[in-house]
Amino acid sequence: MNQAFVKEEDDQWLHEIPGTITALINYLTRENNGIRVYEKRKLIKNNIEIHEMSNGLSYSKDANGKWEISG
Repeated sequence: MNQAFVKEEDDQWLHEIPGTITALINYLTRENNGIRVYEKRKLIKNNIEIHEMSNGLSYSKDANGKWEISG
């Protein structure tokens, strides 16, 4: 079988990606059908960094350093 047709990675969940902003941007861009998602601004609330993204959602890391959607 030609390796070009073998999918290297299955779909990922948000909490499975590394805890860097670059990894978050790459993940969100893939999930957005390749349309670039970027960080609009970064806030700090209650000592938690919240990243407001161009897709209209905000993201932060939980106590374990995993990404989650902020409310």
